[in-house]
Amino acid sequence: MTTAFVLFTIAATALLVWTEVAASPAHRWVKMAASTGFIGVAVASDATSTTFGRFVLGALVLSWIGDLLLTYDDRKAFTAGLVSFLLGHVAFSVGFGVLGIEWVVALGAVVVVAVIAAFVWRWLSPHVGDMAAPVAAYVGVISIMTVMAFGAFGAGATVLIPVGAVLFFVSDMFVARNQFVAPGLVNRVWGLPLYYGAQILLALSVAH
Repeated sequence: MTTAFVLFTIAATALLVWTEVAASPAHRWVKMAASTGFIGVAVASDATSTTFGRFVLGALVLSWIGDLLLTYDDRKAFTAGLVSFLLGHVAFSVGFGVLGIEWVVALGAVVVVAVIAAFVWRWLSPHVGDMAAPVAAYVGVISIMTVMAFGAFGAGATVLIPVGAVLFFVSDMFVARNQFVAPGLVNRVWGLPLYYGAQILLALSVAH
């Protein structure tokens, strides 16, 4: 079943990119099908059997809610979606902590991620207006999640975790670019496969 859900999510993601290119009204339903797919991957991988798995499943459900909210072209919905994703990153971070953290590796990741986050904020800050506080909080939380992912990997966790976290971080840069800097199809064509790839990897990590 896990393989079936992975293949379903990949197929739905490919179809989702096509609906973006074609400006199809089916976009919302295809997106939610793809997002349901990554929850299916986690459930089929027995996520509910461990504390780590339950945190990952909770994070994926929060991501599903965020995905739904972002299908609406409305600022309030976007802000609510941002909060849902932020909480999802918190859940991922706690889950990675449950696995154990190698703090030497985590501190090394802090240096690299902090530099990247500083550049990201410098790039975004002139464009976010009165959304500065929530956007800054989001950048901070996803940075912490990425650091925790590398720390967990250093302590022996599967490589799927840091790879998934990095893909998630990069996909969110495309979301930010589309929302605040340079809206356009290219953001979704690149960002969506990165995002769904990240979620598949993080969902699969519960089996390891």
